[in-house]
Amino acid sequence: MSTPAAAAVGGAIRARRRAGSSYRRRDKYLRFVLPALVVIGAVIVFPWVFTVFMSLHDWQVASPRVWVGLDNYANLAGDARFRAAVVRTFVYTLFAVALPVLFGVLAALMFHQEFPLRGFFRGVFILPMIATPVAISLVWAMMFHPQLGVLNFLLSRVGLPPSLWVYAPDTVIPSLVLVETWQWTPLVMLIVLGGLAAMPTEPLESARIDGAGGWRMFWDITLPLTLPFIMVAVVLRTIDALKAFDTIYAITQGGPGTASETVNIYLYLQAFNFFQIGRASAVVVVFFAVILACSFGMLYLRQRARWA
Repeated sequence: MSTPAAAAVGGAIRARRRAGSSYRRRDKYLRFVLPALVVIGAVIVFPWVFTVFMSLHDWQVASPRVWVGLDNYANLAGDARFRAAVVRTFVYTLFAVALPVLFGVLAALMFHQEFPLRGFFRGVFILPMIATPVAISLVWAMMFHPQLGVLNFLLSRVGLPPSLWVYAPDTVIPSLVLVETWQWTPLVMLIVLGGLAAMPTEPLESARIDGAGGWRMFWDITLPLTLPFIMVAVVLRTIDALKAFDTIYAITQGGPGTASETVNIYLYLQAFNFFQIGRASAVVVVFFAVILACSFGMLYLRQRARWA
């Protein structure tokens, strides 16, 4: 007689526990997951969807929007100024990545060695990375001045002719790359220095006992072991250089003429100078796709550079 009743009571208890567990799961989603999804949708998903929507319209400030489909994208493909900005962006990115990585690796190898006041000099070396890009750009703009800048004064002291720096189309991109290299070489140095600190010492000691020289030890041991860290620096610098805006705009505003007009500068001018919102939105979509493709390519190379 008691067995069916006990079974019924046990079933009721289990059902109550399942109901309580289901309620707790729903409560967890309502309290934590749903607010996060709302924030992500409001901050990321909605702006992106709205940007794609705007790119399909001919939309100028204070004018009604007109549906044009993919015409904005077709016009970009035929715009020589936009194509030149794309090429200029990749040239700028190539040198703004290669030079900081090269000098950053060399600086990491140097600061990895033991010498007096090493910590002090490390601190001094990373100071450019701490300052804001706009403040640095304003200082460099004064240094680049053909008559009043300190750079031409230094050139004259060593017998070299003065340069127009950012005031000439032929030298504006190299000058901007100089600023980028000066500011972000410390970042690469810190990343590679972390790799050197984590590197095992046994292979180096064995190679030293076998009589290997410094170059052979670097090429066969140090470089392969620190390559994953170098690839991290390359990925970060590539993404950052592709979307560079503040330094270029603060120093040149895309000039002289359009000699330093990268995609971001072109985008800014289309949106806020010419008020072509639809066209600027199409540039955003295209440039986002380019950055996404470059990011996946860099991450693939990063995975290939993992330790064996």
